[in-house]
Amino acid sequence: MMKKSQEAIGTATGQVGIKKKSRVPGVMITQYVETIPEGQNHPDFTRKPIALTIQEGKFAFFKAIVNGEPKPTVTWSRNNGDVSDPARYQTKYDPVTDEHTFEMVNVSPDQADTYKCFAVNEHGRAVVTVVLNVIEVGFNKNKAKPAAAPVENFSTVLKRKSKVRPKKEAVERKEGEIDPKFWELLLSANKKDYDRICAEFGITDFRWMLKKLNEMKKERKEEQAEFVKSISNLKPIEVAGDGTASLEIDLDLIEPSSRIFLYKDGQMVPYTKELGDKMKHTLNLTGKKYIFSIKDLMPDDAGLYQIDVEGVNVFSTEFKIPPIEFLVKIQEVTATERQDAVFEAVLSNPFSKILWFGKNQPLEMGDKYDIEVSEDKLIHRLVVKDCMVVDKGIYSAWAGIKSCNAWLLVEPDKDAKKGKPAERKTTRAGGSGANLAQIAQQQQEKLVKVREEITEIKAAKVKEAVEAAVTAAAEPPPVEAVPVTVETGIKSGLGDIYALRDKQTEFIVNTLTVCDGTWFKDGEQLTAKSRGYRISQDGLCHKLTVLKCGDDDTAMYSFVAGEHSTKGKLTVGDVPVFDPDDLHKFSRPVIIRVGQNAAFKMPYPPQDGLVVRWFKDGVELKDGAGSKIVKESNHSRLLLRDCLRSDTSGITIQLQNPFGAVEAKSNLIVLDRPGPPDGPVELVETTSSLIEIAWKPPTDDGGSAVTNYIIERQQAGQGLWAVQGDVSADKTAYRDRNVVHGKRYNYRIFAQNPQGQSDALETTDSIMAGVLILSGPPGAPTVVSASKTCITLTWTPPENDRGVPIIGYQLEKRKKDTHSWVVLNPLNEPIEALSYAVKDVTEGAEYEFRVAAINESGAGDPSPPSAMVCAKNPNMRPRFKDPEDFIVVRAGNSVRVKVNYEGEPPPEITWLRDNEKISPWVNVVNTEGTSTLVIPSSKRSDSAIYTIIAKNSVGDAMFDVEVRVTDQPKSPGPVAIEQTVQGRVLLSWSPSPDEELDDRLYYVVAEHESGTRVWKNIADRLFSHTYTAVNIQPGREYHFRVFAKNDMGLSDPSDSPTWGVNGDRVPLAPNGCGSMEVNFERPPSILVPLKVHCPPKGYQLYMTCAVRGCPAPSVAWFLDNVCINSDDHYYITNAFGVCSLYILRVGSQDGGEYKIVAENPLGHAQCTTKLVVKE
Repeated sequence: MMKKSQEAIGTATGQVGIKKKSRVPGVMITQYVETIPEGQNHPDFTRKPIALTIQEGKFAFFKAIVNGEPKPTVTWSRNNGDVSDPARYQTKYDPVTDEHTFEMVNVSPDQADTYKCFAVNEHGRAVVTVVLNVIEVGFNKNKAKPAAAPVENFSTVLKRKSKVRPKKEAVERKEGEIDPKFWELLLSANKKDYDRICAEFGITDFRWMLKKLNEMKKERKEEQAEFVKSISNLKPIEVAGDGTASLEIDLDLIEPSSRIFLYKDGQMVPYTKELGDKMKHTLNLTGKKYIFSIKDLMPDDAGLYQIDVEGVNVFSTEFKIPPIEFLVKIQEVTATERQDAVFEAVLSNPFSKILWFGKNQPLEMGDKYDIEVSEDKLIHRLVVKDCMVVDKGIYSAWAGIKSCNAWLLVEPDKDAKKGKPAERKTTRAGGSGANLAQIAQQQQEKLVKVREEITEIKAAKVKEAVEAAVTAAAEPPPVEAVPVTVETGIKSGLGDIYALRDKQTEFIVNTLTVCDGTWFKDGEQLTAKSRGYRISQDGLCHKLTVLKCGDDDTAMYSFVAGEHSTKGKLTVGDVPVFDPDDLHKFSRPVIIRVGQNAAFKMPYPPQDGLVVRWFKDGVELKDGAGSKIVKESNHSRLLLRDCLRSDTSGITIQLQNPFGAVEAKSNLIVLDRPGPPDGPVELVETTSSLIEIAWKPPTDDGGSAVTNYIIERQQAGQGLWAVQGDVSADKTAYRDRNVVHGKRYNYRIFAQNPQGQSDALETTDSIMAGVLILSGPPGAPTVVSASKTCITLTWTPPENDRGVPIIGYQLEKRKKDTHSWVVLNPLNEPIEALSYAVKDVTEGAEYEFRVAAINESGAGDPSPPSAMVCAKNPNMRPRFKDPEDFIVVRAGNSVRVKVNYEGEPPPEITWLRDNEKISPWVNVVNTEGTSTLVIPSSKRSDSAIYTIIAKNSVGDAMFDVEVRVTDQPKSPGPVAIEQTVQGRVLLSWSPSPDEELDDRLYYVVAEHESGTRVWKNIADRLFSHTYTAVNIQPGREYHFRVFAKNDMGLSDPSDSPTWGVNGDRVPLAPNGCGSMEVNFERPPSILVPLKVHCPPKGYQLYMTCAVRGCPAPSVAWFLDNVCINSDDHYYITNAFGVCSLYILRVGSQDGGEYKIVAENPLGHAQCTTKLVVKE
C-alpha cells in the first residue's frame, strides 16, 4: 500500500490519543482506545529501519519488522514528495521472515529525504522516521540540462535574508555605509565583545549602534520563530587540539527535517554528516547540539561563517588566522617523577595567548599547569608541575592554525624508597635548550625595523604631498597675474609634556609654511622678554624653551599661527623616591627553604599615577601562577608560593610615574639539598685489592656549602647497596680497599649539606678489581636436532677455565653469506646448561653457531663454529594427530570436520565421501597443519564415511570419519498391552517414522506404578517393537511410556493405556475342571540381526542384536568359529534378549567373521556379520 506524505493518520471521532513508550528508541506510538482486549495489543516495531547513506544509482532499501494483534497494516511515506510511483518505489512483505521492505531501484539525488513508516491496526498506530542520504558521483550528461532548472529557481526555494553576499554578488558600498558583516557579528556576539567589534569596524556612536541592534534582534527573532523554538550555547569558532576548528550551537527545531546550511563569506559550503568522511566540512549532531567542524586548516579558511535554517540566519562567527610562525618549537622532555617539566616556544609575531593541549585536551592555568608569556608576547612557556607517570603523552601548542607538538616522557624515581612516595623535586626538566631571550630580542628588533620602514614610507608620502602642495601654491598662474594668498598650517603640533623640576624642557611646532607665530601660557601671551622662557624660530620650526622648570611653569601652553593653533600641557614633577631606611631593609636577601613562601614588602610615598611593577631576574611578575602581588597607596607586597631552588633570583620593585622610574633590588635565596656531584666518575686506579675513584663538586650546592660526601657500593649483578665511606667536602676522591679480585662493582656518590642529601652520581659502567681473567673457548657446538622453528645444540665446557669459576655461556649465531655474529643471550642472562634450543630462526635459512664461557670478568674466547645447519623439518610421512572418528550433527546445522596433521614436505590433502569425490557444495579449508571439511547446511543424506588422505613424497596416510546427520526422533506409534501370564504383560508399539532413516535408532521403555508414583526406565536399547514387563503386581495401576532415541536424544513419549485395578487383563481360570492350559514355549529366533562394521584401528566398537525364545535361550559368541564368551578382551552382555558385544580398542586381530548362536531345548538360531578393521 502506497501513501503520500501530505496524508495525516489521526484518531477518528470517538477515539482517544494516548502516547505510549516503545521498547525501540525513536518509535512513536499512539493508542486509540483506553483498554485493549486481552490477547490483543497496539502496533509496535520489533526492528525499525536504519538510516542509509548510499551512492547515486545504487539499490536502496529500508527493512522493518512490526508486531501487534490484530496484525497491523504497514505503509511508507516521505516528507517532501510522493511515493506512489511503482517504477521508483516498491513495498514488499516476506511472510517467512515477517519483514516489510521499502525498495528504491537506481536511487537518485532527488530521492534524498526523510521517510516515515506507519504500522496501524484498530487499537493504535506506531510511526518511525528514517533518513536517506544520496551521494552524487561524476557528471551525467543526461541530467545536466534538467539540473539547470532547480539552480535557476533556487532563490525562490531558499532566499537568504542575510545581507552578507559572496564577493562576486556583493554590491559596492557607498561612502560611510557600514559593512553588513558588522551587524551579523553583533547579532551573535556577547555584550563583552561589542567594544572590540565596534573598534574593528570604526564605529564610535555606541548609542545609535545599540538602538539599531535591538531593532535588528527583534526582527531576527521573529524570522527565527518560524523554524526554531530556542537557540542557546553559541560557541564561536575555535581551533581544537586535533588540528580542526569547530563552532557549536544548540538548536531546538520546530520541524526536525528542516534544512540547515553553512555559509562562508556569503558562499554556501557543502558538508557531510558522516563521521570519518573525507570532506573538509562536517556536521555532527548530538541531541540538540550541532557541531560544524573544519579539517585540514589553511589560511584561506579564515572568514565569516554563518549557519542558516531554511534561509534564516541563526549564528554568525568570524574565524581569524593570525600570520604567525613558530621560530622555536617545543622539544621532547624527559622528566623524573615529582619533577616539573617545561615546554618553551618562540613566535614570529606578538601573540597574547596561545592554546596548549595535553593528550588532545585543552590545558588551563591552575594547580597542575603554569602558562607563562613574556612581556613582548613572543616567548610562551608551559610548566607541567609535579609530573607523574599518568602525565606521559603528547603535548602541543597552537597559535592560529600553526602548531607544534612534542612528547613528555616521565621516568620512575629510582631513588624513591619502597613503600613511600617519592619526594617533590626542586629541579625542572626540559626547555628548548636555546637562548630564547636572545632569539626574541632579535625578532623584536626585526619587527621594530619593519614598523619604522612602514612609518618612514608613509611619512615620505605625506611629505611629498605637502611639498607638492607648497610648490603648487608658490608658483603663480601662468596666464593671470592674480595675487595668491598662502594659507598657513601646522604640520606637527604640541603634545603634553612631563618635565623634571629644575630641568630644562621645550615645546616644538612645525608649520607647513614659513610664518610668524605667537606663544601663550594659560591664555597669556609670551614674548622674548618673558622671564624664564626663550622663544626661537628656525624656518618652519618654532620653539619655546622653559629654562628651569618649577611648579609655576605647570600650565596649558598654546601656539597660534594665523587661523591655526595647537595646545599642549606642561606638568612639572619629580621622579618617585624610596626612603633610605626602607631601601636598606629591602636590599637584605630573603633566605628560605624549598617549599616555603617568600614575602617582600616595600613602602613608598603615596603619589597619583604611580605604577608599581615587580620583576624576577628581569622578567615581570604577574598576579597568579604562584605569585601574589598586593598594591596599596603607600606600599606593595609580593608573595611567592611554594618556592623551588630554581626560584633563587634577583627581585626588583619598580616605581614609575610620568617623570621617570626608580628601582629597588633584593635577592631571594632558596635553600635546598645540593645537586648531585659533577661527573662522570673517574677511575683513578684499580688493582686486585684496591679501587680508587674521583669526582667533582656539585654545580649547585643548594645555597649552603657541602659538608661531606657519602659513598655507596653495589656488587655487579646484585641489588643491595651498602655504605662504604664518608669523606669531607674538601676531598673528592675515595679509595675502596675491600674488594675481591675479578669482581665488578658499581659506585654512587651523594653530596650532603645542612639541608639534606643530594641525588646520586653513579658510575656508568661497573668497575672490576684488577685485570680481566677470561675463560678459554668451549668445544664447538654440535646439532642435536633441527626443525623449521627450532635448532637444538649442545657443547662441552672449556678445557681451561683459567682459575675463575664459569657462571654460564653466551651463544651466538651467524646466517650463511653474512659476516656478523648475532648474540642470542646477553651477559646478564647466561645459559647455565650445556645445551640450548634456538628458536629465533627463519625457515629454510642456514646457520652456524659458536659459544663462549662467561665468568665474573665477562665472556671469554668463542669456540670454533659449528657445522652449517638448515632450519627445516626432517622428512616425515604424514600422520594425523588425535582425530575423531565419529561426529553427530543435527540436520540443518553446518558440519565441520577438523583434522590436524603433520608431515614434511607438507602433504597434499584429499577428501572422499564413501570412497568417492565429495560434492561441489562441500567446502574444504586447508591451512598449515589443519584441514577442515565444511557442509554449510547439512541434510540426512549427508551422512556417510568421509575419508581424508594426506600424501607427500615420503608416504601417505588416510583416516575415516563417520558423519551422521540426524534430527530429534519422532514418537513411536500407539502402545498396546497384552497380558501373557500372571505378573507379566507384553508391550507392543508401532515403529517411529524415523526408524527407516536412522539405523542407530532404538527404543526406551519407562514404567509408572501407583505404589511408587515415579517413572523409571525398565528397558533400554530395544531394537524390536515389543517388550515383556515383569513383576506386575495385582491391585496396582501401571502406566507405560515408549520413547524413540537416537544420537540427538529422546523423542516425545507414546503413552500406553492404564493397566491394573480397572484395566483389562487376561482372565485366569481357577484350578479344576474347565481350566485351559496355555503353552508359551517357542524355539529361539533372531529379532534384530547383527550389522556389518568397518571401524578404524584403535577406535571403540559396539555390536548388538536381539533374540527371543522360551525358555530363555543361552547365547554364545564366536569369532571365526572360535567361542569368545570367556575372552576378557570382549565385554559381552545379555539384557532380556538384547545381546551386546563391546571392544574398547579395535585391533587388526579383531577383524573376521562374528557369529552369535542362541539355543534352548526347542531349537537354536544364529546370525553372522563381518568386522573389517581399517588401518
